[in-house]
Amino acid sequence: MARYTDSSCRLCRREGLKLFLKGDRCYSEKCSFERRGYAPGDHGQSHRKQQSDYGTQLREKQKLKRMYGLLEKQFHGYFEKADRQKGITGTNLLVLLERRLDNMIFRLGFANSRIEARQLISHGHFLVNGKTVNIPSYLLKAGDEVTVKEGSRKINRILEAMETVARRGVPHWLGLDKDNFKATIKMLPVREDLTMPVQEQLVVELYSK
Repeated sequence: MARYTDSSCRLCRREGLKLFLKGDRCYSEKCSFERRGYAPGDHGQSHRKQQSDYGTQLREKQKLKRMYGLLEKQFHGYFEKADRQKGITGTNLLVLLERRLDNMIFRLGFANSRIEARQLISHGHFLVNGKTVNIPSYLLKAGDEVTVKEGSRKINRILEAMETVARRGVPHWLGLDKDNFKATIKMLPVREDLTMPVQEQLVVELYSK
């Protein structure tokens, strides 16, 4: 499967926003966005021309897609699914992305980033409702229980992530039991709970053309 292999920090600099793609490093003085907050490339520091409506919509889509670590085909599939659901398409899209197992593992603090969460899931370190799930795109629902496998509870990456989760906090719709390496999806988030600086309506407008 195709995947992005270039520097993650370039994505943050291109979007002009911290996407927190490298875990705890993003909170440190080593963060490339903090040291070089301009766009990458030879003309990154030059004055940017005013964007067209299409350009603004495209940047918003790229920002959201990169935040969750998806490629275009997969992201567009989520949009189509959100569009078929009842309610507001943009909100449906955000909730679908939040329901991904790799995102939830990151939110709960079992991994320092969504990329790291994807690797850990692929290696079979987590149970969902008592069963091993190794698909990062698996969609969780309210009431599901996520547990770190007994044999995986001494993995340094997981332990280190759990030590630093207090820095970003665990969302109120998730219940974390750190002592037992267990968490529950108490409810699905509503739009007001999702504080990422994205304008999902621009993504809807882009795909609706």
